[in-house]
Amino acid sequence: MRVLLVEDDAEMAANLKASLSADDHEVEVAGDGELGQSMASGGGYDVIVLDRMLPKKLGVSVVRELRDQGVSTPVLILSALHDEDHRIEGLNAGANDYLGKPFSTRELLARVRALWNGRDREPQTKLAVGDLEMDLLARTVRRGGKKLDLQPREFRLLEYLMRHSGQTVTRKMLLENVWDYHFDPQTNVIDVHISRLRSKIDRDFAQSLLHTVRGSGYRLEA
Repeated sequence: MRVLLVEDDAEMAANLKASLSADDHEVEVAGDGELGQSMASGGGYDVIVLDRMLPKKLGVSVVRELRDQGVSTPVLILSALHDEDHRIEGLNAGANDYLGKPFSTRELLARVRALWNGRDREPQTKLAVGDLEMDLLARTVRRGGKKLDLQPREFRLLEYLMRHSGQTVTRKMLLENVWDYHFDPQTNVIDVHISRLRSKIDRDFAQSLLHTVRGSGYRLEA
């Protein structure tokens, strides 16, 4: 299951990500409401775990705007504000569940599984951006019908970019969600892998798909 965790407390985010990952979930993290909404709007997640009190945009506003956009991904709100009025406000905004802090890890995992099991779904097994196609089951990538040979980390990097196609993906997002590193502005690991990936998916084709957004990150789009 793919889980988007939107939590601004770095320590709590790391602990929750570790617990969800240990429960066999693939977890991506956003540290503020605006980034969380941007990532969620692109789809591709099975459950969103969303803190209520977030910088840049409050969790309730994020849920409300996602629902207005037609995003139906189940949302679990986490909040220290869990009296009846606050719970009702969160649920009326479009959240599927509301969990008050403090909570046990076992209860959080149980609620996430319940949201996943309660939705109608078909597994997404293929991704496409323009003539670039990825088969998640066969672990193959083709562009214009030509098979591309990617290393495992390159495959994971491309999968992340394809799931967020059309969006600017920052270096921090890549480090935390593809490498599981805390952000280190000095590392060049991303530059090296982006360069290798670009040479494989763009070099022999007339149209470039992988673009550098100067000062921000990268964007994959046709």
